[in-house]
Amino acid sequence: MGSFLTKAKRFISNKNTVTIICVILGVLVLYLGYNYRVQSALNPTRVPYAKVTLEARHVIEPEDIGFIEVNSDVISRATNLITNQNDLIGKEVTYGNTIPANGLFYEGDVTDPALSPDYVLNDIQDGYTAFSLSVNSASTYGNSIHKSDYIDLWFKGEDDTNKIIYANLVESIRVLDVRDNNGVSLENSESGIPSELLFAVPDDLYSLLVKAESIGELEAVPRNKSYTANPGETKVASEYVKNFILSKSATIPEENITNNTTTEE
Repeated sequence: MGSFLTKAKRFISNKNTVTIICVILGVLVLYLGYNYRVQSALNPTRVPYAKVTLEARHVIEPEDIGFIEVNSDVISRATNLITNQNDLIGKEVTYGNTIPANGLFYEGDVTDPALSPDYVLNDIQDGYTAFSLSVNSASTYGNSIHKSDYIDLWFKGEDDTNKIIYANLVESIRVLDVRDNNGVSLENSESGIPSELLFAVPDDLYSLLVKAESIGELEAVPRNKSYTANPGETKVASEYVKNFILSKSATIPEENITNNTTTEE
C-alpha cells in the first residue's frame, strides 16, 4: 500500500504529468464552454409574429398572431423583442406605426388602448362633439383641474362700446380629459404640463363655444369637490352673454339639398 502511494506521489509531482493534466483540463473546459455556447445559441425559442399587416390603431387579437422559432442568440441581441403573446393581445398598434405581415413584435410597436390620444372620444354619445380648450399651468390654476372634474367656462370679451364683458357662460361642464402638448393624457404624461382641456358637449353648445372663442376668450374656472360630487345640468349660465355672442355671428340657414337630375336632349 505504501509503495502504491509513493508511486502515485511521484507521478503527480512529475512536471510533465502536471502539464499534461492541465492541458487536458483546459481542453475539456474549452470544449464544454464552447459546446454550451453553441447549444445556447441554437436553442430555438417560440416567439409571436404578425400573420397579416397590422395598421396603426388596430387592436391585436389572437387570430392576428402566429408563432415562429427563433435562435436564442437573436433574442439575446434584440432585448426589446416581445416573446409573450400575453403582452400583445388587446394592445393597440401605436399611432403612425405599421407592423408588416410576418414581422416580429417589438416594444414600442404596441401600446395600451387607454393611452391612445382619442381613447376618451370613443364613448362620446351621438349628438355630442368634442371641444378642445387650450390651457397652460397658469390657466388651470397651477394644474388644479383634473380629468372628470366639473368646472365652469367663463367668457371674456368687449361689447360695442369697448366695455369688458366677463361672465360665466357655461356651468357644470365635465372635463373629459387633460392632455399635454403631445396629446397624451396628463395621467400618463411624462411632462405633467397641461396643454389642453377636452370636453364632450351637445352640438349646439359646441357651436356657441367655437363662436365665443372667435370673438373673445374662454377661461376654465375650477370649483370645489362638492361641485364635482353633485354635478348639475350642463347649461348656458348667461343668456345675455349667449345672445351677445350670437349677435356677432352669422346665422346659416338650413339648406335642403336635393339631387337634380338633368337630361340631355
